[in-house]
Amino acid sequence: MLCWVSSRRPSWNAGAVRDDVREYVVEHLHDDAAVLVADETGDVKKGTDTAGIRRQYTGTAGRIEISRVAVCLVYADAREHTAVDRELYVPRSWTGDLDCCRAPGLGEDTVFATKPELARTTIERFTVAGAMGAHA
Repeated sequence: MLCWVSSRRPSWNAGAVRDDVREYVVEHLHDDAAVLVADETGDVKKGTDTAGIRRQYTGTAGRIEISRVAVCLVYADAREHTAVDRELYVPRSWTGDLDCCRAPGLGEDTVFATKPELARTTIERFTVAGAMGAHA
């Protein structure tokens, strides 16, 4: 979902898109044998202005690089799979510095969470919405 702001630049509402995708998956792809798969993925970056960026291991490069990492949730069944959620991994070095979090727009309420905690958050968000019912 893109929202236009006064500067005439599009503003992405990632939460609304996530919710729309989840609704589509539940309505059109629902399979009682489906599973949720949580995994991290890294994006190699240049510069220092990207939220969550730091020197860290990323499987994308197979080594320590300047990158950011996200935990992704995928809905998978025997026929297909699709990404249904994500949470940015924000290193403790970022969450301990409010100015660091504010600069890329993370906000003062950003707290450190481990990757397994982020995976749990995405799974709970998906199941609370009634998407997996008792099969989670």
